[in-house]
Amino acid sequence: QVQLVESGGGLVQAGGSLRLSCAASGNIFSISAMHWYRQAPGKQREMVATVTRGGSTNYADSVKGRFTISRDAAGNTVYLQMNSLKPEDTGLYYCHAAAIVANYWGQGTQVTVSS
Repeated sequence: QVQLVESGGGLVQAGGSLRLSCAASGNIFSISAMHWYRQAPGKQREMVATVTRGGSTNYADSVKGRFTISRDAAGNTVYLQMNSLKPEDTGLYYCHAAAIVANYWGQGTQVTVSS
């Protein structure tokens, strides 16, 4: 089992920055990749950024150049640095861990960007 707890969401003006954190606990050695997803009201959940166990990263086109995913040396915490935020970045942001036999989700943290 893996537990994920997100933090760092909030209200910010357009052009501002936020940093989200996702603390993982439990059987973290089973995790092969971690992702940030987001879901805006009335829209489907979409992948925002990925970091693999090997350190490779991938981003949605809509956030490339503005968001950066990273993790601490122990691999326990994953961050999402979000710069130049836009109103369309508003949504509930979820941390996701892909493990060998299961997938795990955090409870989500709300990001609201005002224009």
